Amino acid sequence: MNRSERTWKWWKRENVFEATASEQDEPEGYASPLHEILHPDLYDDDVTRIAYVTSTADYSTEQEQPDMSTLDEAIKQLLAIEGSTGAAVVDYSSGMALAQGGSPGFDLGVAAAGNSNVVSAKLRTMADLSLDSDIEDILITLGSQYHLINVLNSAGSKGLFVYLVLDRTYANLALARHKLKNLAKDITI
Repeated sequence: MNRSERTWKWWKRENVFEATASEQDEPEGYASPLHEILHPDLYDDDVTRIAYVTSTADYSTEQEQPDMSTLDEAIKQLLAIEGSTGAAVVDYSSGMALAQGGSPGFDLGVAAAGNSNVVSAKLRTMADLSLDSDIEDILITLGSQYHLINVLNSAGSKGLFVYLVLDRTYANLALARHKLKNLAKDITI
């Protein structure tokens, strides 16, 4: 099968369907191999043909970002960042992790509660200093890990932060911060 017989979107997965067709050349008005499946009454059952149909359900381009409608989808995207070992979306007023995933080697729920104290303390300090600004992120550097805290400031996510644990051996800190910032802006509850 050559490229022109397939769809012009060559990066998509092919699903193969078997359909019956006549031994003769294609009938007049023949539209595509899918035509054989949709209109089997036009074809004889003596020969089996293969129709290649492209599925688009599981694929997206770089411009088509997935809808971050649920926190579970957000966690999956955060764990896809290179070097990520754990992620959580946390309510900093209660310290409760609303969603979490990965296995960083410690209890993410306890870390979420502890880091909510860090965010609350920084917000209090900013208020005491009369700083009229929002926290973008907080970086905690450990011997083998980076802990990134990205405070969500949009209307649909006020009072939340994203906690991301990165393995220093595999993570690119600048790239991880960039990706975290882009993903965090789409998280809402």
